[in-house]
Amino acid sequence: MRIVSLLASATEIVCALGAGEMLVGRSHECDNPSWVRRLPACSDPAFDVSVSSGEIDKEVRRRLRSGEPLYHIHGELIGELQPDLLITQSHCEVCAVTPGDVQRSCGPAAARQLALSATSLEDIFESILRISQAIGLTERGGELVRRERQRLEQVREKAACFRRPTVVMLEWTEPVFAMGNWGPELVEIANGELLIGKKGEYSAAIPAAQLRNADPEYLIVAPCGFNLERSLREQSVLEKYPWWRELKAVRKGNVAFADGNLFFNRSGMTVSETAKIIAEILHGAPFGGGSEGESWRLIEAPATRDSRPITVSQT
Repeated sequence: MRIVSLLASATEIVCALGAGEMLVGRSHECDNPSWVRRLPACSDPAFDVSVSSGEIDKEVRRRLRSGEPLYHIHGELIGELQPDLLITQSHCEVCAVTPGDVQRSCGPAAARQLALSATSLEDIFESILRISQAIGLTERGGELVRRERQRLEQVREKAACFRRPTVVMLEWTEPVFAMGNWGPELVEIANGELLIGKKGEYSAAIPAAQLRNADPEYLIVAPCGFNLERSLREQSVLEKYPWWRELKAVRKGNVAFADGNLFFNRSGMTVSETAKIIAEILHGAPFGGGSEGESWRLIEAPATRDSRPITVSQT
């Protein structure tokens, strides 16, 4: 079977099933495992994504209103690759290539399509099973799901002995987006108390004042599609808020910036590692997740002379 995966998480799943040799093409975002970068990229962003998070948000909203594409799909290349299966996602118009994108670029007969959607851990496990069934590896799919469930349960059991601190996770900074989907489930597994965001619901923009009023003990910033280096650049965006230095998490040095692209925004084979990362941030103990400095990083607390208790406002 020949597979073109236009979804990074699906590429991870295909490889985890031991079927990486079936892949003949990928999306521009597929990067895990690293060898898949050698495959021809069948998509590209339709605009400059190196600009600020605020500019990206404005351009995405403009394109959605005008009906302009967010991604360029290389239909001719896909045709040359002659895939038997084309994997996309139907969860979000913004985060990755959709079936509609492929339809506009490749026509109706490009290949058999499998469109995935995930708002929860159970949806992620279902995606693993659907892919395994589509490529004739159903038994391996079941084994893979059992293994991932076990890994998450191991994190839950280890984290249970720690105090449960409050936390907020951000998926975007300008505007502020609270992380939803399966993110809250991972916080629960890591024994944290999430103050904003609900499991199984889309990540959503919130008034910045809501973060200020929540005043969590920990703040994890993992913008969608940003690696650690790019995520760290968002610190300056958040520091523009006059109340930023008054937040409890900031004063205590409990603000972590993380690789959102690989760990926090991807519904694939890294979710158990993400749970470990969250647990390590919240409890200051090793859980065997992505190491600090490579997958996530705490920022230093500001000088104590500027640290004042936060004043909660209703505005």
